[in-house]
Amino acid sequence: MRISQDHGPHQGQDAGRPVRGRAGAALTVLVALALLLTGCSGGGNDSASKPAKGTADADRVEPLAAAPAPKLPVTVDSADGKKVTIDSTDRIVPLTGSLSEIVFTLGFGKQVVARDITATFEQAEKLPVVTRAHDVSAESVLSLKPTVVLADTTTGPAEAIDQIRSAGIPLLVVEPAKGLGDVGRRIDTVAEALGVPAAGTELKERTEARIAAVQKTIPDHADGKKPRVAFLYLRGSASVYLLGGAESGASSLLEAAGAVDAGKTSGLKKDFTAITSEALAKAAPDAILLMTKGFDSVGGMDGLVKIPGIAETPAGMDRRVVTIDDGVLLNYGPRTDRVLADIVEQLYAKGGKGQ
Repeated sequence: MRISQDHGPHQGQDAGRPVRGRAGAALTVLVALALLLTGCSGGGNDSASKPAKGTADADRVEPLAAAPAPKLPVTVDSADGKKVTIDSTDRIVPLTGSLSEIVFTLGFGKQVVARDITATFEQAEKLPVVTRAHDVSAESVLSLKPTVVLADTTTGPAEAIDQIRSAGIPLLVVEPAKGLGDVGRRIDTVAEALGVPAAGTELKERTEARIAAVQKTIPDHADGKKPRVAFLYLRGSASVYLLGGAESGASSLLEAAGAVDAGKTSGLKKDFTAITSEALAKAAPDAILLMTKGFDSVGGMDGLVKIPGIAETPAGMDRRVVTIDDGVLLNYGPRTDRVLADIVEQLYAKGGKGQ
């Protein structure tokens, strides 16, 4: 993750599928708008209760200390209503970046033979990509002779999923994450499918402990008011400028960081709505949360404040932004503690309004 704060004259403070698409149906809509993006419990482990802060290894996943030994075969329920029997984890193809993150962190990195374009962490970077834009290439997947394929309900096209299954490959569909409450469920689901439920429990407990540890670092709000943060999805070269609402996928992260989702509390009930001066005035954000590529796509801070309505918000006047890498922001997985720590670090930087 990269911290991208801009300290301009008013001092205050593509690799991923956009926003809730990882977390739900909004992905499909936003991808269409932005085609330019190309063992045992670890509760007693000291490292499990410490937030992983800093940026030195932020683009890497941190596998469990001991590689688990799968107990197979297993039969699991797929989110699309099918039962799937998995009898080998020798060649794994996860079809989303967030699923890849879980598989690698569980200790199966050496068995992963391909990646989706949204798997942006270092350990996966040399794997062949089996998606075109954001559509799965069934031919590319099948050419790698996978023994198990993992997808979620936003993975498509449906014809590709059907083609992979018709070839006799076990393919499990996992419900996408909508917020922090889904982190443990996703880890458990993948771990069960790979025959390592105990490792899943260990990873889930480690992740949840680290998230809790980050939350303990949130400073008290001096004026008793939580900072209002608006989540914007931007793709400048495609003229996509969207304000996140209640279903954007960012609300639980912002709330966990001790902030208020400005779009949600201003009454925006959908996932995203087009940015207007009126909507921004009503949201009145103290800070703006952005994906790094989105921030860069509009020319950084100088370009951001040229979007109608931005400069008139408290966030625009203070040039106060929080930026997180596209490939990890809404994964809701084993690196979510780092995302949360990064948001907290930027939002409550010295001199920020959160203090």
